[in-house]
Amino acid sequence: MFYEWGWQSLAHVFDFLAKMPLWRAMENGIRRLPPSAALVLFALPSAALIPVKLGALWLIAQGHEIAGVVVILTAKIVGTAIVARLFSLTQPALLRLRWFAAFYRWLIPWKDAWMNAIRATWPWRMGRVMKFRAKRAVMAAWRRVFPVG
Repeated sequence: MFYEWGWQSLAHVFDFLAKMPLWRAMENGIRRLPPSAALVLFALPSAALIPVKLGALWLIAQGHEIAGVVVILTAKIVGTAIVARLFSLTQPALLRLRWFAAFYRWLIPWKDAWMNAIRATWPWRMGRVMKFRAKRAVMAAWRRVFPVG
């Protein structure tokens, strides 16, 4: 469920960077990668996070439970943001790999069916209401602190 919420939201984290010439050039280079290089680049963040997660487990084992959990959660959020952006950049190349395209065509309907079932549950619907109310409250507080005009 985190990926459902996080993937779309976190994919936009880097949108502001895409306006910078150097960042735009780097993303354009990623878009032009051949399928095999795109696959390696897409898999790289997951592999790079293994030592971070092992370090977090070590922290937990050393009695630093909160620090370990914070490291794991931070790695999850940052990793999801990076993977989301890389997937949006490499998806056309990845879908040229026959096995990846077949897996993707199988995965997406399966994921959509599960997410539709989850979205129909009471906790999910209540969470959306709470999110909407919290967002509205934050925006109202923001307008009180920083009035426009």
